[in-house]
Amino acid sequence: MPLRWNGGASCLYQSKLENRFLSLFFSPSEYNLIMLSLVPYEAVDYLVIGHLAHDLTPQGSRLGGTASYSALTARALGLRVGVVTSWGNEIPLDSLNGIQVRGIEAEHSTTFENIYTLSGRIQHLHHVAPDLKLEDIPPVWRRAPIVHIGPIAQEAKSLVSAGLSSSLLGLTPQGWLRTWDGNHRVHPCGWPESAEALPLAGAVVLSVEDVGGDEEQIETMAVNCRVLAVTEGPSGARVYWHGDLRRFHAPKMDEVDATGAGDIFAAAFFWRLHITRDPWAAGRFATHLASYSVARRGLEGIPTQQEIRNCLVEVL
Repeated sequence: MPLRWNGGASCLYQSKLENRFLSLFFSPSEYNLIMLSLVPYEAVDYLVIGHLAHDLTPQGSRLGGTASYSALTARALGLRVGVVTSWGNEIPLDSLNGIQVRGIEAEHSTTFENIYTLSGRIQHLHHVAPDLKLEDIPPVWRRAPIVHIGPIAQEAKSLVSAGLSSSLLGLTPQGWLRTWDGNHRVHPCGWPESAEALPLAGAVVLSVEDVGGDEEQIETMAVNCRVLAVTEGPSGARVYWHGDLRRFHAPKMDEVDATGAGDIFAAAFFWRLHITRDPWAAGRFATHLASYSVARRGLEGIPTQQEIRNCLVEVL
């Protein structure tokens, strides 16, 4: 059975013919175990679980989603990174060079179109890729020191309680806090599973926009979380921990594109929290590092080595 490698990112896609053939002889769980055993995955330090996004922009299609921005940030921080996702292969994954990708076949990737206006972002969701389950994760990755579940369209809910044996389980529940209507327009929504999911996480990162500015919902989440970080765009971020709240102001930048800044913040926050066990230090570092990203467009906003060094010096 051929393994197809996508650019610099190692990624396995099973053809429909291969899927149909194997499904005649094996149960779904047996089939997934067979496929995972064929791929030479290596251990990772940072595992991201969530859909890669196919973003439609005025400049054309581009790769997006929490999984891409957070994975690339973790790689920039010097970590070995793995991504579990579902992807339709509309565009190459060359930008994920050096990152191992476990790709589940999809007819279409999760596809967003963002329109930025003076009153905020208008978002449309045109396609949704298949859900992600525990059996999609290579066994060697289930013990990653940092596991980041980053849904963008209601995927991977079951994985919060799946018993992944990470040192830090980080959640960015953006994709569980959005729904879409018959016209594909995306809106904030409730997250009924939050009361059960939040206490299982080592840290949670979300934005004020994710909850539609609902401060009461943020306060409720903070009570149920060990650590909650809330990003506030150009204003910076706030972190809740042990009943305390601290705010971190972002350096002023000439904003070109804010897409992905929250995902860069999340990866930086989870990494720094894992290293220091200090949410205040993590909040300060992540706020400063994410601020650089808005001055560049798309994945060009991933932190540089010089920016990382600058931020490490600033927070000491």
